[in-house]
Amino acid sequence: MQIILDIRKTVEQNAATYFDKSKKAKKKIEGIKKALTKFEKDKEEMLKKKEKAVSKEEEKIQIKKEKAKNRRAKKWYEKFRWFISSEGILCIGGRDATTNEIIIKKHTDKDDVVFHTEAPGSPFFVVKIEDKKPGEATLKEAAQATAIYSRAWKMGLASALVYWIKPEQVSQKTQSGEYMPKGSFMIYGKRNHSEPILEMAVGVLPDGRVMGGPVNSVKKNCGKMVVLIQGQNKKSDIAKKIKKEINGDLDEIISCLPPGEFQIRK
Repeated sequence: MQIILDIRKTVEQNAATYFDKSKKAKKKIEGIKKALTKFEKDKEEMLKKKEKAVSKEEEKIQIKKEKAKNRRAKKWYEKFRWFISSEGILCIGGRDATTNEIIIKKHTDKDDVVFHTEAPGSPFFVVKIEDKKPGEATLKEAAQATAIYSRAWKMGLASALVYWIKPEQVSQKTQSGEYMPKGSFMIYGKRNHSEPILEMAVGVLPDGRVMGGPVNSVKKNCGKMVVLIQGQNKKSDIAKKIKKEINGDLDEIISCLPPGEFQIRK
């Protein structure tokens, strides 16, 4: 170590100068140590936060992967209104003018049964006939579904006049000069009438799908279920209450409800 002495000062004065310098250096070292300790602490906290953020992101990614893995493939008719009757027969209905037209033009066969209300603002419902002829129960349930998803629910009506016909009675041909709106059809020939009350049910099928529709069909096919009547609850609010009761998918519950307001029947 080299020591530089000031010849103008005594030995004691030179010693005092180096003593003062050593005290200042010691204070600087203590400050540096404190700064290093704080830096290490801040660095550790930052790494913990980063690890936590990464862990949360990985958890989100894993949840998304699990949802994608468990997401079932939807059946062709699930883009429409639909339910399985108490006799095990598929019934489908339109959600709007476009799907009304698709159902009648593409998904109605000659042996099916077509339903509509006498008042405007109604879906077309079709009972799909495959290897089983529908009984009175299915016809009543299809009529009730047509009434439920018509404008009658939103208007607060207690019932709606519904008719059913054969597919060949439905046509888009009009008289000369007449205009046919999208999703509308001319009905020819005799009509069979029914006037069901407006109540419905929502339940969960054994395969986990949520099904909404006539009370008897839901009761027959589903486990947990709730019965709905007109009320004061908005669709989004009643859907959350239904979810608590049946533990079904919220989006599917909302999808199977008609426009209007609801309450759960006790």
